[in-house]
Amino acid sequence: MELAAEVVEFRVPVGSEKTVFVWNISATVSEEEISHSLWKIFSEFGVLYSVRVCKNASVTEPGYYALVKFFSSRDALRAQQTCNKQRLFQESPLKVCLCTRQKEFRHEAQKLNSVKCQDLANHYLGFNGWSKRIIALQNISGLDEQENDDGMAQTQSYSVKYICVVEIVLRDHGLCSRGIAVAEELLENRKDPLEFVLKTEKVLKYAVQKAVSDAFQKIILVVLENGKVAVQYRPVQEAIGESLSDEDLQGLIQVNDLSWMPCNLDEDEEPFSEISLYEELEEGI
Repeated sequence: MELAAEVVEFRVPVGSEKTVFVWNISATVSEEEISHSLWKIFSEFGVLYSVRVCKNASVTEPGYYALVKFFSSRDALRAQQTCNKQRLFQESPLKVCLCTRQKEFRHEAQKLNSVKCQDLANHYLGFNGWSKRIIALQNISGLDEQENDDGMAQTQSYSVKYICVVEIVLRDHGLCSRGIAVAEELLENRKDPLEFVLKTEKVLKYAVQKAVSDAFQKIILVVLENGKVAVQYRPVQEAIGESLSDEDLQGLIQVNDLSWMPCNLDEDEEPFSEISLYEELEEGI
């Protein structure tokens, strides 16, 4: 008997079959408490992408409804079947169903941010089932400035810009994936050393985050009903960092007059392993 397989990607989940609709939520507690309770309960069935709590329309009785989005449609179905008509965190039973609303246009799934990528990898591959390292982290500020006839830069604004190349390694599956990203932040006052330091730190973290996210986009998880996970590699597009060795990358960057800053590859984690994601960028990376 063949086991049904489900494909799970490191992207923002789309599709009504992955979204659970919860209603008949009483207004006896705050939205924050409801969100916390729902996250705690439904995360027992699988990895969650989001929990959104909303007030009922003014024409109905006071209360709330919620949308719980899973990465796996199988997890969403199991949660719906188990939780429907149950008193999960209130005296009255909740009503739980899978969303059936269909969009007219199916948009391409957005990239998943680095924090959620790592949460997803930890769940399906285990904390020791994958690792990451920084291959290159380069300052490329000012390289796109063009000069006028007098040899002066035409650009009036100044920015801090870094390029980062990260490698995700899945040793048990014999697979590695590279991600490449560029982050930039404009400087309001290029002569202010504090602004320069703070924005450089921000750009460094963001470049690493984006590169980690880019590397995970090329990894596909195939999850069987028995919980076993197979991994496939599917590059989104041929990136410059994919086909080049570390030495080739270093040579290429030197040719382009970039300052090469080699990282200590003997360490298991790069300097920015403990990073937090900016909320406004949550779905964009």
